Amino acid sequence: MILSQVVAAADNNAIGRNNQLLWSLPNDMKFFKNTTWGMPVIMGRKTYESLGKPLTGRTNIIVTHQQDWKSEGVIVVHDIKEAMASAAKTDAKEAFIIGGGEIYRQTLPITQRVYLTRVHTSMEADTFYPEINEANWELLSQLDFNADEKHAYAYSFQVWQRKM
Repeated sequence: MILSQVVAAADNNAIGRNNQLLWSLPNDMKFFKNTTWGMPVIMGRKTYESLGKPLTGRTNIIVTHQQDWKSEGVIVVHDIKEAMASAAKTDAKEAFIIGGGEIYRQTLPITQRVYLTRVHTSMEADTFYPEINEANWELLSQLDFNADEKHAYAYSFQVWQRKM
C-alpha cells in the first residue's frame, strides 16, 4: 500500500491557525475529495474535531493519545503504526495522511507520495507543513491556477514522489 500525504500549504508552509484552514479554495476541496474518495484517510484528533464529522466515502482513522476518546463512525488508534495496520486491512492501494501538522511531521519519513496544493501566499499560522527536501523528493507534476472570483490566491497542484 502506498502511503501518501494530501495537504494545502502556503509558500511559508503555513497550513492552519486555531485548528482551522487558512483559506477557502473550492477547487482544492474537489481535488481532495476526488483524490481520497474510497480510500482510508488518517488524521489526528484535532483535525477530525475541526471537520466535525467523518468524511463520507472514506475509512476515517483517527490517531489520538487519549485512551478513552471515541467517536461514531471512525476507527480510533493510538499511534501511526496502528493507523497503518488499520489502513492495510481495507485492501486499498493507497492511504492518505490528511493532517494535522504533527501527523504530517511524524509520517513524512515513511511517505512515498505528497499531493501538495501550494497556495501562493504567506500566512500567519500556528501549524505548518514540514519542508520537502528536494534532495529526497522529485516533482512529478504541477498544474498552476490564478486567483479568481472563487479563489483568493493563486495555487498549484503538485505531486511529489520520494526518490528511491
